[in-house]
Amino acid sequence: MNYFKVVALCAVAAAVSGCAGRAPAPVSVVQPQDRYMDCAAISIEVQSNNAKVQQLASDKGLKVAQNVAAGVAGLVIPVLWFGMDFQGTADTEIQALQARQQYLASLAEQRRCGDDTGEPQKVVAEPAKRPKAKPKTPPAPTASAAPPAPTEQK
Repeated sequence: MNYFKVVALCAVAAAVSGCAGRAPAPVSVVQPQDRYMDCAAISIEVQSNNAKVQQLASDKGLKVAQNVAAGVAGLVIPVLWFGMDFQGTADTEIQALQARQQYLASLAEQRRCGDDTGEPQKVVAEPAKRPKAKPKTPPAPTASAAPPAPTEQK
């Protein structure tokens, strides 16, 4: 019977620890579609990332409250300690989003998104390569181009 209790306790602990939290899924700082983004797309993504950060901050507060409740209740029922989340998912994802925001800010600066030039913004896939311009030299005057001025003879 004692062996059965240990196996049952391990099974319950494994089941409860599976509910402890999700693994972090941080966003990558540089993404493949970045080179095709114009100023409007950058602005939309910045706003979307701000909303995600606010949601993650709210989730972080709820997770802290859940951990406190599980810790206190674990004093009575120790199995509940397995339900505590120590992964720091929200912190990891918030840091990744902040790094992405900094990258998007530098991208917007490169594209001059804040400047009002009066021209529509263009997507820059790659920096334009300009060929070296040769200085233009004026053509040498030819003898047949203009007749010589007449001279007066007496």
